[in-house]
Amino acid sequence: MMPVSMVGRAGELAELDRAWSTVVTSRRPALTVAVITGAAGVGKSLLVAAALEAFAPRPAVVLSGAARVHSPAPYDWLAAVLTGRDTSRLDLPRDALAWLAQQPTAPRERYPPGTLLRLAVRVVRLLVAAGPAVLVVEDLHALDPASLNLVGELATAGDLPALLVVASRPAEDAVAPDLAVRALARLCGVRGAVRQHLGPLLPAEVAEVLTQVYADPRPSGRLVRAVWQRTGGNPYALTELLAAHAGRGPEALLRPPPAPRPPAARPAASVQGAVPQRPADPVDAELTGREIEVLGCLVAGMSNKQAARALGISVRTVTVHVSNLLRKTGSASRTEAAIWAVRRRLPVSAPADG
Repeated sequence: MMPVSMVGRAGELAELDRAWSTVVTSRRPALTVAVITGAAGVGKSLLVAAALEAFAPRPAVVLSGAARVHSPAPYDWLAAVLTGRDTSRLDLPRDALAWLAQQPTAPRERYPPGTLLRLAVRVVRLLVAAGPAVLVVEDLHALDPASLNLVGELATAGDLPALLVVASRPAEDAVAPDLAVRALARLCGVRGAVRQHLGPLLPAEVAEVLTQVYADPRPSGRLVRAVWQRTGGNPYALTELLAAHAGRGPEALLRPPPAPRPPAARPAASVQGAVPQRPADPVDAELTGREIEVLGCLVAGMSNKQAARALGISVRTVTVHVSNLLRKTGSASRTEAAIWAVRRRLPVSAPADG
């Protein structure tokens, strides 16, 4: 499936490219900030990925991280950056580095917050070195307070030869809205900061996607309006709709989705205090094409990271799909969802990982 979120984003891509050129051509080391906001599924991560792919010259260093989904901890962003990276040559106290990397062997004794923040900034500086580098902060709205402080400190490090790209949902969707408001204001207040807000696709842009997917130079206005209204112009929702109707003609997009079945009733407990049973598993859950692909990865025993690599999507996107699969199949775990698929002999298969 084509990356539909790139349709209508040419201006944003060009602006990010200019920001990168500013970093590369600067006579002295200088940091440029780019803040990208938008609702879930609007294509922030894909925009960043597309920009990184197009940057010329290629960044010497790319440091990318995001918040943990289920177990947030201090300095999540930096811990993600350090995961799998050789840090043996970094001139830093080993215990502090172990704590920042969230290693299980880290000592219980912690540094004072101010000292730890300075050490975190130093880690980034040592990793960036002479640059030029790109620092990618995914999902700022979900980051822990320590990571927000670190990102703010990096944004004011004017002598860092890097482009700091921050993607976030609106502050009202944040885990800590007040902290997110302050962090975004601090980032946008940096001199020369690039500010982008991604909205939904316009009907004309939806028409462009349909033209490319179905090789139809002139999709009907009725079809375009129906698809735009059904998806709200959200690129993720549009991708899922197209995937669900893959292999069929465009007119299939006009058919309304089947009405969801009512949930199975819980059996009444016969004895006061008895533990009620879980509702019966859905017999025919309505899964999207992408959810079926992710389900195939679960059947194959893949981790979220392996599934993301195999399907060419982000780990966070896989996590969202897994959550939807658990809800739709009435499963309590990934294993239970995989068993659900096997028992029903669903046509799921995992793509090659690698």
